Amino acid sequence: MNNAEPSWPETARPPEPAWVPASHPWAPNWAAAPPVPIAPPRNRLWGAVGGLLVVVLAISLIAATIPRRVDGHAIVAQGADTGRAYGGGSDGKPPKAVPELARNPLLGAGISPGPATCSLPDLGRAPEQLKTYYDALVGCLEQSWRPALEKANEPTLTVTVSVTLSDHSACGKAPTESEAVAYYCGGDTTIYAPADWMLSDAGLNKARHIATIAHEYGHHVQRESGILSAAADKMTSPDEDSAADKELVRRIELQANCFGALFLAAVAGSGSISRSLANAAVADYGRADDSDTHGSRAHQLSWAKAGYDGKATKGCDTWSAPVGEVS
Repeated sequence: MNNAEPSWPETARPPEPAWVPASHPWAPNWAAAPPVPIAPPRNRLWGAVGGLLVVVLAISLIAATIPRRVDGHAIVAQGADTGRAYGGGSDGKPPKAVPELARNPLLGAGISPGPATCSLPDLGRAPEQLKTYYDALVGCLEQSWRPALEKANEPTLTVTVSVTLSDHSACGKAPTESEAVAYYCGGDTTIYAPADWMLSDAGLNKARHIATIAHEYGHHVQRESGILSAAADKMTSPDEDSAADKELVRRIELQANCFGALFLAAVAGSGSISRSLANAAVADYGRADDSDTHGSRAHQLSWAKAGYDGKATKGCDTWSAPVGEVS
């Protein structure tokens, strides 16, 4: 086990010999209705279904040593509280999402994911192997994030993972393979990570798979806390053309990186996630291109490091950060 402090790359890490460098994940786009996220290089709006407010957050990836952006999105439907909620506050009140950004209870002092021992199976190329791996990882993410959401008295709904892609989900028509490697739908609280797409981008690189799923789960945490709906309320255009909207999207995406790394800090060095594997997963957040919707490569990594080193949700408050720190 490597207990040394991670040496963070100033630029993208060179590809490791066991896998072909694929991309990275992260970015957004949204429409006019209530939501959750992942988006693209070309900011496109995915149709809102019924009363849905769609938030699209794209994934930035690096493929074959040539940086490129691959969209993935997370879409959250307001009021679609499917799943099982856990716990409640000490005052007995039921958990409730709070549509606030910097003032969200989840970002209060002393809140962080809890420790969890992730017992992950072997990572293989067969769809059923990927499904088993992701299910175990999401179970670990839920176990780790539950105490943070319960302390904030916000709901924790179960997340499912699909390694196949249907034409439509609770969030509407699915993106194409050229537009996403994975996305989260808040309407059915599902992370869609099609096996072919994920393997094409990540191969059997565990750090890349873990970083991607942890980021997607970060969008789920944003949905449950009410952060996504609060951000959506501030959007001024359905296609994020304005500079103000792009800034909002960057703050969402950078926070999802930070949340993903918070989880990695909580579980590093136990179970199947060694400290060296956690370090590699955090470093993977710095592989993407500069993006007007995801932030610069430096900031994508710096916000992940803020979560990994700070170990508390308050360090992931991208909403209070100066514009220069979320550019």
